[in-house]
Amino acid sequence: MNKHIGSDFDSFLATEGTLEETTAIAAKRVIAWQISQEMKAQRLTKTEMADRMKTSRAALNRLLDANDTSLTLATLTSAAHALGKRLTITLTA
Repeated sequence: MNKHIGSDFDSFLATEGTLEETTAIAAKRVIAWQISQEMKAQRLTKTEMADRMKTSRAALNRLLDANDTSLTLATLTSAAHALGKRLTITLTA
């Protein structure tokens, strides 16, 4: 009998030992997509965005890379500020 029948997907990922990694990747993909969409809405090039953030294009590319989960709150705050936005982070159960 399959031990996962009737369980939710988070339970499955936790059992497999990949819940935290999968959650981080999903969150990063959403963040990267939101920043990218706002850059498009404001017609900002990567160079302009990097200039506003006072960083390099390479650093911006890492921020926009949906698979690179190593980013800091400072980087996220800088990106939000560069777009005229505010960063909000919420912990949920």
